Amino acid sequence: MPNTLTLHELHVSAGAVVEEACGWLLPVHYGDPAAEHRAVRAAAGLVDRSLVGKVEVTGRDRVSFLQGMLTNDLKALTPGQACPAAFLDAHGKVQALLTVLALEDRLLLELPPGMTEKTLQTLDKFLISEKVEFTDVTEAFALFALHGPKAAAVLADASGSPLELEPYRHAERTVVNASARVCRVDELGVPGYHVWVACELAAEVWRRLLQTGRPHGLRPVGGSALTVLRVEAGVPCFGHDVDDSTLLMEAPLEHLVSYTKGCYIGQEIVARIKYRGHVNRLLTGITLDSTEVPDHGAAVFAEGGEIGRVTSAVYSLTLGRPIALAYLRREHLEPGTPVMVRHHEGTVPARVTALPFVPSA
Repeated sequence: MPNTLTLHELHVSAGAVVEEACGWLLPVHYGDPAAEHRAVRAAAGLVDRSLVGKVEVTGRDRVSFLQGMLTNDLKALTPGQACPAAFLDAHGKVQALLTVLALEDRLLLELPPGMTEKTLQTLDKFLISEKVEFTDVTEAFALFALHGPKAAAVLADASGSPLELEPYRHAERTVVNASARVCRVDELGVPGYHVWVACELAAEVWRRLLQTGRPHGLRPVGGSALTVLRVEAGVPCFGHDVDDSTLLMEAPLEHLVSYTKGCYIGQEIVARIKYRGHVNRLLTGITLDSTEVPDHGAAVFAEGGEIGRVTSAVYSLTLGRPIALAYLRREHLEPGTPVMVRHHEGTVPARVTALPFVPSA
């Protein structure tokens, strides 16, 4: 029996078509994925991202401990700031991608769905005498994402106060008597916000956001449109485009790294690649000259040989053609390079494309 989101019945009553994925019934769309895609591009879209792992970190050594674990500079954060980061192994391979929010008395972590327990177990192995406590609060909080040029206006109307946050800044707001932590994360090429709210108040907040968002053109958004927007923005997804076999420098994730912070797990490998070498493959874009969307893992060919594999592929509603993210050997990365992509028993023509496919708004 698959698991369901806290707001599952609300989604279904709103017309959501749900499908099972990784043991969960999740909204794929709400009747018109193309309209959901347009809403995010032109107005605002509301997504239930409650499966994102959520962790509270307390204890006097919380910052110094995670400073030695993660790729970005946590010591530079002041309360109200956030940063993206990666957790690597000693070989420089990605164990998790996360966002860190700094508060006065704790840190909050956002982790890929399904990765919380494994990540915390691994971090625990590095704890010796440090005063740090990790609490998995995934089931205690819902997490909603608001994306689009009018997302800030929707949140301002819902909370009754202006919302002026720079990227990776967060603040507390009240929505229908519920305390919500709002963090700006522009992850789809448009302004975006993550909203943390206690699960018992999630339904009221969801309804309020839909109500105040309707005059702004807001629509609830399912996984189908969200995936198209993500690939158009060239954003790798952990578990699809990046996993524990991926070197950090093989994906467009260098913005997660501080080169001045000092040591962390995997730092030697990252620095060696940055300053003294290179990786043999990179995640890049491919635009297909057909109507066929390739499968995950489809082989990419050039000059008679296989040069890489597709990780995510969609039909771009902005560009009107299929696009894909793929790891390609470094000698074939020049934008415009012609390639062929396996599809069923044949191949389709394509060309290498710089990321993102659609520039940020």
